[in-house]
Amino acid sequence: MSLFDSVDIENYAEVLLWALNESRREPLKKRDVVVIRYDMPGLALVEAVYSKLIDAHLMPVPMALPTPYMEMERYLNASYGQLLFQAPGLAELYSQAAGVITVLSPEDLTHLQTVDPRTIAEARKADSVTRSILEKRKRAGTLGWTTCVYPSEALAEASGMTLEEYTYALQRACWLNMPAPVREWKRLKREVGEVCDWLDSMDMKSLRVESEDINLKVPVGENRRFVGVSGTNIPGYEIYFAPDARGVEGTYYADQPTLRYGHLVMGASLDFSDGVAARVEAGRGQVFLQNQMYSDSGARRVGEFSLTDKRFSRVDRFMAHTLLDENFGGEHGNCHIALGGSVLESFTGPPEVLTPELEYELGFNSSNMHWDLVNTQPKRVTAILKTGQPVLIYEGGEFKV
Repeated sequence: MSLFDSVDIENYAEVLLWALNESRREPLKKRDVVVIRYDMPGLALVEAVYSKLIDAHLMPVPMALPTPYMEMERYLNASYGQLLFQAPGLAELYSQAAGVITVLSPEDLTHLQTVDPRTIAEARKADSVTRSILEKRKRAGTLGWTTCVYPSEALAEASGMTLEEYTYALQRACWLNMPAPVREWKRLKREVGEVCDWLDSMDMKSLRVESEDINLKVPVGENRRFVGVSGTNIPGYEIYFAPDARGVEGTYYADQPTLRYGHLVMGASLDFSDGVAARVEAGRGQVFLQNQMYSDSGARRVGEFSLTDKRFSRVDRFMAHTLLDENFGGEHGNCHIALGGSVLESFTGPPEVLTPELEYELGFNSSNMHWDLVNTQPKRVTAILKTGQPVLIYEGGEFKV
C-alpha cells in the first residue's frame, strides 16, 4: 500500500489535469471524454482523478490495464487469433476521446521474462491500429495525453528502496511536497521553455556528445524543434528532439540499468555507423538487447535524443521505471537516446502535412519500438552550427544558456 496522504493524492490529480490540458492544442471543454488507464495499485490516485474530472463536467471512462496474470495468459496460453484480438469499440473510443491519463503502478516487473519477445512484438503490431489513431490525434492537438507513476512494492524493491523511501522520492520528483505543485510545474514549463527557445535560435547542424564512454554525433535534421515540459509525462523535465536518424555516428553507452519486457539490461554499448547500430553489447542482457535490434526495420536507429538539466530535475536516484529514470538529474544530469520510433512532436511544421513519405525524407525514424537508454556520466555536449562554429551547450549537468 502507498503512503501518499490525501493532500498528496489531490495535488497529484490536479497536476495530471494541468498536464493533460498542456498536452492539447486547446483546453478541455465540458462533456469531453477522458479515458483513465490504470494499474490496480494506483486506484487511490485514479479515484481522485475521476473526482476532478467529474467536478470539471468532463466524461471520465476508467479502464483497468491487464494484471501480470492476464498478460501471462495472453502471451503464453492464447491462440494466435486471441493474441491479435482487439476489443470492439476501442478504436471508436480513442477516436472520440479528448484526453487519456495513464497511471502506471506495476505489480510485477519481471513476469514477462519467460515470454518470447517475438510474441509480444506480434501483439504490439496488432495494437498498432489503435496506437496510430492516438498518435495522429495527439499530433493534431485534438487528444491530450499524460502518463505518471504511482508507488508500488515492485518498483520500490527493484530500486533498492523501501516503499516509504520510494513514495517520498516520487513526491519530490513530482513536486507534490510543495505548497502549490501546479504553480511549480508552470514555473518549470516557463524556464525549460526558455532553454528550448535558446536552442532553437541556433542554426544547428549536429550535436557532439562526449563522456568517458560516449563519443557520438547526432544530426539535428531539418524542420526540428526542441521540446520540454509538454505535459505528456509527469514528471517530465527533459529537453528532447528527434534527430535525423540516418546520420547518427559513433559510440553510445548506457550506464543506467533498464528493464524491458521483464529483462534487465545493464551496461549497454552501441556503435553507430550511417545511423545504424552496427555493434551492440551489454554487461547483462546482451542476447535480449541484440534480439530487440531485429524486432523491426527501425529498431537499430535513434528516434530521440534528450538532455536533462540537474537544476530542473528532482530525480536523484534509480527509480526502476523509465518515465522517472529518463529524467534523472543527480550530480551530472543525464542524456538518453531512444532506439526506435521518432518523437514526432519535434517536427516544426503543421502535423497534418507529416506524411510517412515526408517523415522518411526528413530522417524521422519509423518503428514499433521506443526504448530509452540513459547515461548519467559527466559529459560535454557541443552544438556544431551550420557555419561550422562549435558552441558548448551542456556541461556539468547544466545547459550553458
